[in-house]
Amino acid sequence: MRQAAARVDARAAAWVDPLAACRTPDDPPWDVYLTGTVFLDIIFTGLDSAPVRGTESWARGMGSSPGGVANMATALARLGLRTSLAAAFGDDHYGEYCWDALEQGEGIDLSTSRSVPGWHSPVTVSMAYEGERTMVSHGHEPPPEAALVPDGAPDSPPPARAAVASLTPGRRAPWIEQAARRGTRIFADVGWDDTGAWDLAGLADLEHCEAFLPNAEEAMNYTGATCPRAAAHALTEHVPLAVVTLGAEGAYAVDRATGESAEVPAIAVEALDPTGAGDVFVAGFVTGTLAGWPLADRLAFAGLTAALSVQEFGGSLSAPGWCELAAWWRRVQSVEGQDPEALRRYAFLEGLVPAAEEATPWPLRRAVPTIGFGRSA
Repeated sequence: MRQAAARVDARAAAWVDPLAACRTPDDPPWDVYLTGTVFLDIIFTGLDSAPVRGTESWARGMGSSPGGVANMATALARLGLRTSLAAAFGDDHYGEYCWDALEQGEGIDLSTSRSVPGWHSPVTVSMAYEGERTMVSHGHEPPPEAALVPDGAPDSPPPARAAVASLTPGRRAPWIEQAARRGTRIFADVGWDDTGAWDLAGLADLEHCEAFLPNAEEAMNYTGATCPRAAAHALTEHVPLAVVTLGAEGAYAVDRATGESAEVPAIAVEALDPTGAGDVFVAGFVTGTLAGWPLADRLAFAGLTAALSVQEFGGSLSAPGWCELAAWWRRVQSVEGQDPEALRRYAFLEGLVPAAEEATPWPLRRAVPTIGFGRSA
């Protein structure tokens, strides 16, 4: 029997249903579908400096959690979205741990995922220090008997309101077009182009996407623009909605359909570990978009969730839920001399976050020391 890393009542995980006002009996079963590679992440914390060759470094803390595409799946689920993930899992203890942590701990649907006999799970070891991290990964492509097409996607993705896709230069993922034709709204990000081509034509699946969310450097490389805001406007010639993350400056977005643009500054925080922050940002933006919020509110919410995540260690471990959002909102309102403009920027949270008397402890962000230990139900 599988034993989850942290047993919780997944039905109570969200606390808040951000889509409650727009749900109907005819809705698809899932709010968001995504696919990709799940890693076992082992995170070492409390390192004073980078490891030095020829020496042994001791970390004061350690955690383990599902990583890779699981970072975004967890972030979406904790924000109250019904999330379905298709991935290949090893049949080793690492794979069992990740499967249980996602299915039992987070309430994520894994009905389109596969446990692959004889295949070991990909592993990433992350060392966090000085606000940055260094990672070492190892893994192999799942074998053909995994019954998943390239990128881990099944031949027919399940019906969903939205899907999150990671675009690969020069390669199509057939499931993206299939999902878009079914009416699924596609949100896409992209990784670094190691070829150096930076050719938008190579992102063939962009034509099926509603929104594209690159970082500033990626956006400028793809468009040839000299500033990220100009790059966002240029991207709307290829996709209806462009969102460019600006790092410490926040984010900028342009909506071609409405002609609207918005910019929201980043929240200044002490960053302990940036792992997964981009995934959390996308999850926050998808949540606000599906809920029908104004563009500026979506950017503010996405930036807030990302800011909360970098204050904790790990990827999926640090993804905030409504407990953390509520605690932050109450805290900033209590700060003497708080900037009224800043409070107005996040005033939309007032009708969303649970009241203090409704709050209960939130266990999902806490790692167990090793995979060998679990928590009984």
